Amino acid sequence: MPDEVKKRKIFDFGTLRRVFQYAAPYKKRIYISITLGILLAIISPLRPWLIQITVNNYVQKGVAGQDAIKNTMINMVVYITILQIALLLIETAFRFYFSFITAWLGQTVVKDLRVSVYKHVLGYNLRQFDKTPIGTLTTRTINDIEAINDIFSDGLIPIIADLLSIVSVLITMFVVDWRLTLVCLAPFPFLIVATYFFKESVNKSFIRVRNAVAALNAFVQEHITGMQIVQGFAVEDKEFDKFKKINREHRNANINAIFAYSVFFPVVEIVLAFSTGLLVWWAAGRALHLPPNQAAMIAGKIMSFFLFLNLLFRPLRVIADKFNVLQMGMVASERVFRVLDNDDTIRTEGTYAPDNMKGKIEFSHVYFAYVDERYVLKNISFTVEPGKTLAIVGHTGSGKTSIISLLNRLYQIQQGEIRIDERKIEDYKLAALRAGIGVVLQDVFLFSGSILDNITLRNKQIPEEKVKEAAKLIGMHDFIMQLPGNYHYNVMERGSSLSLGQRQLLSFIRALLYDPAILILDEATSSVDTESEILIQQAIDKLIAGRTSIVIAHRLSTIRKADSIMVLDKGEIKEMGSHEELMEKKGFYFKLHQMQFESRTARIFVD
Repeated sequence: MPDEVKKRKIFDFGTLRRVFQYAAPYKKRIYISITLGILLAIISPLRPWLIQITVNNYVQKGVAGQDAIKNTMINMVVYITILQIALLLIETAFRFYFSFITAWLGQTVVKDLRVSVYKHVLGYNLRQFDKTPIGTLTTRTINDIEAINDIFSDGLIPIIADLLSIVSVLITMFVVDWRLTLVCLAPFPFLIVATYFFKESVNKSFIRVRNAVAALNAFVQEHITGMQIVQGFAVEDKEFDKFKKINREHRNANINAIFAYSVFFPVVEIVLAFSTGLLVWWAAGRALHLPPNQAAMIAGKIMSFFLFLNLLFRPLRVIADKFNVLQMGMVASERVFRVLDNDDTIRTEGTYAPDNMKGKIEFSHVYFAYVDERYVLKNISFTVEPGKTLAIVGHTGSGKTSIISLLNRLYQIQQGEIRIDERKIEDYKLAALRAGIGVVLQDVFLFSGSILDNITLRNKQIPEEKVKEAAKLIGMHDFIMQLPGNYHYNVMERGSSLSLGQRQLLSFIRALLYDPAILILDEATSSVDTESEILIQQAIDKLIAGRTSIVIAHRLSTIRKADSIMVLDKGEIKEMGSHEELMEKKGFYFKLHQMQFESRTARIFVD
């Protein structure tokens, strides 16, 4: 999105209102913080004003007066000093609590918002992850939400407090001496211009920084995950050059912001110096034309105005920066709400949750496309009776995996119906539907953690003994017991410390443990060696016993025992029947079988 478009949305009050809706449960603390801001604005100008009174009314009179008057004046100076110390302590306590409560609000809203975003992302249709880089979603869930914290800790409420403080100081200055106030404020137009250019420059830089952070996260996430490909094809240098380019953009964006800060803060100090110089020049010139008794009153006024100017410039130094922080919080909010407003989520209106699923599967005139109307499945209709096994074969891209993805509602069909036990899958409660379907994929994903955690998926209701029983049934128990820590052995990220066959067998244990009524095996033996294939085939035989099963396999030798075989080609069913029936037809299946048999014979001959 172009920067100018983003700028128009920076102060979208609808977005700001939506952010504060997450703070609604904590509105008591918002009221407290605003009250503290008002109190701080009232207290801030009191100390300079008291100093003026002390110098003009007591110090000078004490110096010029008799001993009795001097003692009285000294006592008054002591009392006022004690009062100022008390005011300073009260102001410090208020300022501490104000800073703490605004930071607490920010972190609490961030916590609640991050939970909402992550929960929403969990409900996305799978196609959202197909077209959105994982690093981008990571940035939205972590970095962008963290920037929303600044809306509270350094943004809107602190800006309101600073503006109240500025107004309070200005009012006090005008009440004390409006002419002197106007003289001191003469350089302010320069500060306003400098603040505007600083705000615009830093805002552009921060937008570039946020975009660069998202690009860095996406690039690093993708390339670390695919490091085997990067190293395997010796493209480290090319990918490293891409990384340096993205990283250079991130650095340049930050340097632009740093340059703006480096220019702005000295400008503020110069303007303050000019104001202070004008204060001394005008006050001194005025004192020369006043009677001695009135000229003596100028000293206290100079001291108070010097303090007033410092109180005035202290928030002005940071208020432009806080506006930028608020703007970036708004930009981050807009990005986060874009994730929350994405309604491409799985519909969960279903309430049907049977205690036991029989496992009858029916596809009726199903059409499905990942993008628009480019259908990858066309008019798919078939039935699998409970306890029966359906094998699906076909060339790569024929739609085999798409069928199983639709069954447990990872994607939504465009036309037709899918039923399980005579009920539409949309009628099922999503958790109940997926609990009744076990899936073993070709590319087994293991999380960083122990073997036990990966098998049970951290379900504390599954005892370790039950896991061991399932592992013995699959034939993996002895292997696991040989590992350091056995069932508590850390498999590392994505199971990198285990072979492909071992990861596959662990996924079988997981499927067996959850005891699904329907079992889906997606090319479970396509990438393993012969020995592992034998173990996996034995595990498959145990898994599918008594269950409705859908088996996808490239190796046709592994599906001969299937009750029915369905041949897919370009998203359409070409043939369906048993192995013997399809071989007799000498159609698509026969050709696939012949091609695979000839290929295997050729490999044996070469070996």
